[in-house]
Amino acid sequence: MLLVDELRDAVLLLFANKQDLPNAMAISEMTDKLGLQSLRNRTWYVQATCATQGTGLYEGLDWLSNELSKR
Repeated sequence: MLLVDELRDAVLLLFANKQDLPNAMAISEMTDKLGLQSLRNRTWYVQATCATQGTGLYEGLDWLSNELSKR
């Protein structure tokens, strides 16, 4: 989807859920596996979250709000 021309200016927020679990994949490893560094000229962010506790959700949405307000 990120390669679709209509989405070339879209920002990407990825919620990495279940980060409270002991075997959760590290954010850096997730970033590598998804190849996010190769997304040149694209604004992206990975936010660690635990949806059941609500941690990280507001931080991610704050980042998104700040990025969108810059445009």
